Amino acid sequence: MFRISLDALLVLDAVDRLGSFAAAGGALFKVPSTISYTISKLEQDLGVQIYERQGPKVTLTKVGLELLTEGRHLIRAAEELEQRVKRVASGWETELNIGMDTMFSTRTLIPDITAFCAIAGTRIKLVQESLSGTWESLLEGRVDILIGAAGEGPSGGGYAREVLGMTEFVFCVAPAHPLAAIDKPLGKNDLAPYRAVVVSDSVRRLAPRTVGLLLGQDTLSVPTMQAKLDYQVAGLGFGFLPLPLAQPALDQGLLVARQVQEPRPPEPVCLAWRTAEAGEGLKWWIARMKESPDIVARLWADSLHQSANGKGFP
Repeated sequence: MFRISLDALLVLDAVDRLGSFAAAGGALFKVPSTISYTISKLEQDLGVQIYERQGPKVTLTKVGLELLTEGRHLIRAAEELEQRVKRVASGWETELNIGMDTMFSTRTLIPDITAFCAIAGTRIKLVQESLSGTWESLLEGRVDILIGAAGEGPSGGGYAREVLGMTEFVFCVAPAHPLAAIDKPLGKNDLAPYRAVVVSDSVRRLAPRTVGLLLGQDTLSVPTMQAKLDYQVAGLGFGFLPLPLAQPALDQGLLVARQVQEPRPPEPVCLAWRTAEAGEGLKWWIARMKESPDIVARLWADSLHQSANGKGFP
């Protein structure tokens, strides 16, 4: 059994804030004798002295001050718990997990999260995965909604999907790379002798996704699309890059585009969510993303901002 009750902590807090047992009693709708009894009972139960008593004046002891300080944390935690219980009862989730592909920057969602936090007390957790790992996180319930998921998504039920836009891809190499000197559509025989830079699929259970790799191809695997861009600019390999991400490097001459015999088709950028969930927070995010016609442009703009701030190519 706990020897410290929430009611006793509320009394201790009120006495300190209002300056007297009488004022605390008035605020808590208790007679002063009840306030005095509560403090005395707390001291007795804990076996410590909370107040120094000098006539009508009382002063917190060092122990009392520590109890008050830590007790206020418990009071706030109890208040937050009460509010969360009420929100759950009204349909708002306690926590909402939002997933994104690693090729996009989470800074894109700053204005959306700001707006959400202004109306909801739901905790937000941002999760980033790569390729099929992004979709797997939704299917396995690690996230509730995907914003900027690449590709069509795996077969099977349990989720709904809406295409937000399409992303084009361009085959790129550094200007000094041997493939840059070949002035014809590149085929398998041209690519085979050289290293491909690929993004590692973060999938755990589903089959990892690969795009256009040849059997036995030498590869350099990196964790994100941004890292793939960096290593291709450094001349360490070839590969397809999202055109919006590669365009600044192409414009600066850090990369050159080459035609290939098997180009990579445009790929959808999707919004997806678990259909078993129907909380008010999830509904808010679905509506917010659907009503944001520029969301894909924002996703790419913030990814490019990341490069421009020294985290990408020079």
